[in-house]
Amino acid sequence: MPFTALKLHPNLLKGLKELGFPRPTPIQADAIPPAMAGRDVLACAMTGSGKTAAFLLPILHQLIGRPRGTTAALVITPTRELAAQILEDLNDLAVHTPITAASVYGGVGMGPQEHAFRSGADVIVATPGRLLDHFRFPYARLQGLQFLVLDEADRMLDMGFLPDIRRILRHIPSKRQTLFFSATMPAPIAVLTREILRDPAMINLQRQSAPAVGITQAVYPVPQELKSALLTTLLKRGEIQEALAFTRTKHRADRLAKYLVRQGLQAERIHGNRSQAQRTQALEGFKKGKYRVLVATDIAARGIDVKELGHVVNFDVPTVPDDYIHRVGRTARAETTGDAFTFVSPQEEADLQRIERAVGKRLPRVTVPDFDYKAKPEGALEVPMAERIAAIRAKKSEDRARSRAKTERKMGNAGGSPRPASGKPGERTGPAGPSFRHSHNRRSRPQGRWGRPR
Repeated sequence: MPFTALKLHPNLLKGLKELGFPRPTPIQADAIPPAMAGRDVLACAMTGSGKTAAFLLPILHQLIGRPRGTTAALVITPTRELAAQILEDLNDLAVHTPITAASVYGGVGMGPQEHAFRSGADVIVATPGRLLDHFRFPYARLQGLQFLVLDEADRMLDMGFLPDIRRILRHIPSKRQTLFFSATMPAPIAVLTREILRDPAMINLQRQSAPAVGITQAVYPVPQELKSALLTTLLKRGEIQEALAFTRTKHRADRLAKYLVRQGLQAERIHGNRSQAQRTQALEGFKKGKYRVLVATDIAARGIDVKELGHVVNFDVPTVPDDYIHRVGRTARAETTGDAFTFVSPQEEADLQRIERAVGKRLPRVTVPDFDYKAKPEGALEVPMAERIAAIRAKKSEDRARSRAKTERKMGNAGGSPRPASGKPGERTGPAGPSFRHSHNRRSRPQGRWGRPR
């Protein structure tokens, strides 16, 4: 079925044609007609299924020809990267329309975002925390809101945003059309859907979460301490051209990226401790081919959309099967193909077995020819937490010692040093001897019997 069969506005069809999208994906074909008819929608949609266009297209269709000046649609999403990606997709789809849009998320100044509220951008794409920051001010009233989208609802639950979502709902009109998208439907999310949706069209609710059909999955058993060397080998041999590599912690992401750079490979990292400018620079550099490897924590698992991304590497096995689904879903997007490699140490086999039960099959094991699986590692990738804390404490102790020594040197250069504890009040040692008094004491305050200020 072509997009023309969905009876979208001609200007949207023109944009879709220029983007090279001749026909809708299954989730788009199922969700767009009821949404265009004004119904609420509740959909389970896997990562990479095309769900962003599934909720944007019917909203854009209804906004074309509407009077400008007030915000009519609000899209709430869990991460900055996903908010930026949705805004980019919206601008691509609406290129031949007068519709305006803005993103609202943390890590950047609030000024331009305030302007978007005041000027009445047609669509605002926001993360929960920053949106609530703006709701403290009168300019962020959204009385004219007609459409609400909750995207990646289960991820917002995982990140602790459910109370924020409930607070946001108190700030927006109850009479609206709501489109609700979630990869899975845990109990708290199911309760929320019953509270905010009215007679929704229900799509794929019985679908079991699984990777996209076009993803080739493979497992690489390897000792934990040799994972970095194995990734370097696959990159240098050309078996991986570019990769989004997921690590368990921010510390490991930093150390892996630095290791790859030392090996002569272009790499950057993206995680919660990086500033928004650094995260944007890293993602844009990866998209443009400046970096062959982007190392990320799960903050990026649902916020990175890289066209024709060839490889996702689970450098660390995720402990939750759903996280595996979302990680590998960064490749083979919109019905294309891609590879997902998972490096598994003996300590991670139990986590891998849970993933295999979730996807319903045993993943093939791969051994790399000529790779020395018994080589002596160059060093541990991750320094244990106790060692890191000890190093931080030692550095602080050294800094304090240097500061004390610096103070003592300054006192010595000034011709004196702190008086001993046995010295008399108001006295200090120096060239004039211990009886030298600060003259300002005598001038500024009257002296008592023993020379002390009254």
